[in-house]
Amino acid sequence: MTNRLLDIAFRFADSNADRDGVARTPIPGVTVIRETVPGAMQYAINRPLVALVLQGRKRVTMGHQAVEFGAGESLLITTDAPTVSEIIRANVAAPYVSIVFELDIAILEGLVMEMGAAPFTMGQPVRVDPTGPEVADCALRLMALLERPASLTLLQAQLLRELHFWLLTGQHAGDIRALGVVDSHAQRIGRAISCIRNNYDQVLHVEELAAVAGMSVSTFHEHFRAITSVTPIQLQKRLRLIEARRRLLADGLMVAQAAHSVGYESVPQFTRDYGRLFGMSPAREVRTVNLRLASMA
Repeated sequence: MTNRLLDIAFRFADSNADRDGVARTPIPGVTVIRETVPGAMQYAINRPLVALVLQGRKRVTMGHQAVEFGAGESLLITTDAPTVSEIIRANVAAPYVSIVFELDIAILEGLVMEMGAAPFTMGQPVRVDPTGPEVADCALRLMALLERPASLTLLQAQLLRELHFWLLTGQHAGDIRALGVVDSHAQRIGRAISCIRNNYDQVLHVEELAAVAGMSVSTFHEHFRAITSVTPIQLQKRLRLIEARRRLLADGLMVAQAAHSVGYESVPQFTRDYGRLFGMSPAREVRTVNLRLASMA
């Protein structure tokens, strides 16, 4: 089963991956990752997701917590957490391959209501467990639909629902269930995070975010940091810097343009923050990337 799933994912990525090794499927929230070279750090603020690793090995760090995982294991991220990831085992003959499934909160809510009362937890927002056989089987049947597009439209919704069901009954059950419990702390903080995502380039006040979450400011701060490992302002800053980096490297914006486009008023402050996060100034990283691309031409 694993070999078949790897074969489908590899062939899809081979035909559809962009230059970063990311192949977005027509199935909502499902992406295949393929990388042939270990190394480069990747910075992101992921939505809640489960990643099934089919080949290779990767390390993900969130705050002071670092986890490594490889073939046959699944990474669970239960919140919009800022992470740094690095592929540590991959080559041309055996590339790193994983399938990422974003967790659909609406599906989880419906399943939790139907399944009835059960314990839920708010543990570590990043964890690794062996991939359950039911999850792997469902993922295989879902990914096989990519080769039968006429069936994809009719069957993908029920298979996505089945996948969420198996996740709710497997090793990740307690942490995932918290996402589907209406008005839980996880859901309340999730509403505030969505507000930050949608308005990251605007001035945001903690009092407004606490109101979105339906919490007092002190309670909001406590639960926000417990769930995401950062403060609301730190999360907003990370979103700004990651988007500015994309605009610099992918869209070709000048440093000042990128800074102002994501809400920075001070270019020097932007440069300092950028260097602290990415390890070099924005201008230097642009030069480095351009030189590397020129050498490959």
